[in-house]
Amino acid sequence: MGKELIPGGGIEPINLREALEERYLAYALSTIMHRALPDVRDGLKPVHRRILYAMRLLRLDPGQAFKKCARVVGDVIGKYHPHGDQAVYEALVRLAQDFSQRYPLVDGQGNFGNIDGDNAAAQRYTEARLTEVARLILDGLDEDAVDFRETYDQADKEPIVLPGAFPNLLANGSAGIAVGMATNIPPHNAYELCQAAIKLIDNPEATTEDLVSRDNGPIRGPDFPTGGILVESPQSILESYKTGRGGFRVRARWHREDLDRGAWQVVITEIPYQVQKAKLIEKIAELITDKKVPLIDDVRDESAEDVRVVIVPKSRNVEDKLMMEALFKLSELESRIPLNMNVLSRGQVPNVLGVRQVLVEWLDHRREVLVRRSQHRLDQINARLELLDGFIIAYLNLDEVIRIIREEDEPKKELMAAFGLNEVQADAILNMRLRNLRKLEEMEIRKEHAALSKEKAEIEALLASEKKQWKTVRWQISEVAKDFGPETKLGKRRTDFGEGATHDVGDVTQALIEREPVTVIVSEKGWIRALKGHISDVSGVQFKAGDQLKLFFKAETTDKLIILADNGKVFTLGADKLPGGRSTGEPLRLMVDMDDGADVVDVFVHHAERKLLVASTDGYGFVTAEVDLIATTRKGKQVLNLGPGQKAKLMVPVEGDMVAIIGENRKFMVFPLNQVAEMARGKGVRLQRYKDGGLSDMRVFVAEKGLTWTDTSGRVFLRTMTDLADWVSDRAMAGRLPPLGFPKSNTFGPRGL
Repeated sequence: MGKELIPGGGIEPINLREALEERYLAYALSTIMHRALPDVRDGLKPVHRRILYAMRLLRLDPGQAFKKCARVVGDVIGKYHPHGDQAVYEALVRLAQDFSQRYPLVDGQGNFGNIDGDNAAAQRYTEARLTEVARLILDGLDEDAVDFRETYDQADKEPIVLPGAFPNLLANGSAGIAVGMATNIPPHNAYELCQAAIKLIDNPEATTEDLVSRDNGPIRGPDFPTGGILVESPQSILESYKTGRGGFRVRARWHREDLDRGAWQVVITEIPYQVQKAKLIEKIAELITDKKVPLIDDVRDESAEDVRVVIVPKSRNVEDKLMMEALFKLSELESRIPLNMNVLSRGQVPNVLGVRQVLVEWLDHRREVLVRRSQHRLDQINARLELLDGFIIAYLNLDEVIRIIREEDEPKKELMAAFGLNEVQADAILNMRLRNLRKLEEMEIRKEHAALSKEKAEIEALLASEKKQWKTVRWQISEVAKDFGPETKLGKRRTDFGEGATHDVGDVTQALIEREPVTVIVSEKGWIRALKGHISDVSGVQFKAGDQLKLFFKAETTDKLIILADNGKVFTLGADKLPGGRSTGEPLRLMVDMDDGADVVDVFVHHAERKLLVASTDGYGFVTAEVDLIATTRKGKQVLNLGPGQKAKLMVPVEGDMVAIIGENRKFMVFPLNQVAEMARGKGVRLQRYKDGGLSDMRVFVAEKGLTWTDTSGRVFLRTMTDLADWVSDRAMAGRLPPLGFPKSNTFGPRGL
């Protein structure tokens, strides 16, 4: 029996669904707002913002002494970020890695990991301080530039957002997974971003097309800290920046290095962003071991401080570009960097923004920071001028001021009444040191008063004019652009642009197949297999019960095979895909989508430059280019259109100018090949007319060389055009009985397809 629910007994029934929805929504919002998504204004997630703020309070400014990372992490988790110390340290480490951050925000001393994927040393061993980039992002924090909020324990204050004088969101990028949404922003060149921002200030109506161009900028595309070659098309780049969603294909940078005696090797000097070098080399080594890249013999890592990965080709005759295309296809030497600019718009609303809107919101933030800092400075000036006014009054009436201080019981009230001073001014006069009563001090006060009055007028004019505000923001951004210009070491663009695949997909696919000789065996029932090596005698090959040899031919694993079915369809199959010779093979109809009831007529090696004469059982046919027979899918390609009850019969190579044909009725004829139409698909023209039966065999030959055939005994017969004069006619005729010595089988014997 369960406990009875007693009203007021401390047990409250709750609807489980409502409770789960409420709690999960709170968790989702917490993850989205306070963990995974960056703020569009400063480009930082809360953990990064808290790390920088804690380092600022520890006075870890650029040029100052380093402090242990454990000290920084302790302050962050103790005051601002109540999460695991390891997670905070990993975030700090990433801010210091020059292969992860395009513009590092932390200057690290010690082992902060490497591009191989090795972890950083423990936080008790490493030290850190801020970089100049971080200083720019924090600049103005003490001048009321941004709002602050209470920390998680209400014991301190932390900034909601940083002033962000540096375009950090796009410059360093960001990545994160929230609940139901994610963000992925690649790094960009800060100089290009500043130029785009200036263009937007000069022309607020500028479109994304005005801001993005792969050829002349200002924003040309991502600029990764690890360099590489961007092979995305300009149209694709523009579309990605318009919508805020897309991706960029990046390839490793490589060059050919010539060695002695004609040998050469490929040297990779830059790898795609976020690819671990050690795992990349391990993957390439696996590909070589598994013989998936037969053009490559070895891979070596000769890296020191710079990346240097050496690829050794199998032979000096290998084409370097084709070899690299094969590697790009199978390894992370080519990588796709996604773009999903899902950010906290104005720090509050998760939204996917295009690059123009991101820059607009950053500029609006910079203008707001300028106004707030200017107002803060104006308040300081007003407070100082108030004191200076009191000091000047005191100097003008110095004797009376001294008398009041010496003789009156309440000098403060007397000073305020005598000279019209306020409480702040009176306190300042009373707190003044005697040494400040000299004449020189009065001159300095008047000089300071004049300078502050001038500055006050300028600030008031700035606050009153939006045009002047944007002009100032423009100047600030141009100063940042100077610090990160293309002539500087940090600002120089690292990722260049190139074209994608320079080789046909088929060439690359062929390069991935190890070239080995095989003998293809096809049985009468349509089973196929490949024996290793070139074999001339296949009499010992075993077949399933009731099956026997139909045909065999020599090929190589890099060859494509053409399969002709009796329904007029052709299929394409790679010789490397055939089952091994130890088994009885596999049915061809399972390897391609051959219709039920259709049988295999012929299988042969594809030669792209060749033409074929194809014919049906009723004697209709045409000439077709073999390159048009390649089928890109398992469903094949319909080539020969057939009449009712008819089937595809033959496909013979066109190696001459005359056609010899014989029917099942043993009628033979010869006619010129030019009388046959050439097409890619169709029924064709009538080659020979039959009263009974259909086509038996045909051959294309060169008139000058004459026609040859082989009888059942293996004897070869040659007949010249003079010998065949009685059988020469136009196509579509019935023909007559064949010349003396023609085989009773009504075939010309073996043919070389």
